[in-house]
Amino acid sequence: MRGRDLQSMIDRLADLPLKFSPGDHWNYGLSTDVCGYLVQEISGQRFDEYLEEHIFEPLEMVDTGFHVPVEKHHRLAANYELGPDGELQQTDLFGAGEFLEPPTFLSGGGGLVSTAQDYRRFCQMMLNGGTLDGARILGPKTVELMTMNHLPDNGELSSCALGTWAEPANDGIGFGLGFAVALDLPRMQNLGSVGEYWWEGSASTIFWIDPVEDIVVVFMTQFMPSDAYPFRDQIKQVLYPGLID
Repeated sequence: MRGRDLQSMIDRLADLPLKFSPGDHWNYGLSTDVCGYLVQEISGQRFDEYLEEHIFEPLEMVDTGFHVPVEKHHRLAANYELGPDGELQQTDLFGAGEFLEPPTFLSGGGGLVSTAQDYRRFCQMMLNGGTLDGARILGPKTVELMTMNHLPDNGELSSCALGTWAEPANDGIGFGLGFAVALDLPRMQNLGSVGEYWWEGSASTIFWIDPVEDIVVVFMTQFMPSDAYPFRDQIKQVLYPGLID
């Protein structure tokens, strides 16, 4: 999508029927991209400029944006996959070359580059109820609204989602406004806390925020596809048993 203009995508979506009536189901789609478009239209700013002024600059996220400046190209990590011989090889899917020039499509749902340190600051802001080091990004009630379950009848992804998301692996998991939300740990068959929220990336990355234990975790790697190795479950199995206070 990086080569497509945001307005062109919105124009195409406007001509398509909805997959289902709002509130009936959940599906992985372009809704967050539409939110990005609305931010641009309501604010009167380009989406990248809005993010820089209202989020990245106040949070001192100095290495986050839709492309990497020339002077930082040498720091941009490549993505890898297993080749036919079982050895790691670079992949062109979301490869480093896609982020060397400013894109024409400013996506609300993906396409930013960042660092573990920058993303940790964003997560810490969320854990703090919308503020970090004196910079107020969101109000506490907004964070509360974003991180509660919004699925119909307080349902789970496994029963409310369509397609590949409607599977037992998503038992016990709800969805807020941009995050998966832990509802029932025994049904999730994982360690953690009820109320923690997270999302995962296509290169096996994950972040999660646990308000109960007052922790944030940012795990960065470059291994595709995202389900090729169970990094995420293993991190939790190492981290949570070590918490004693």
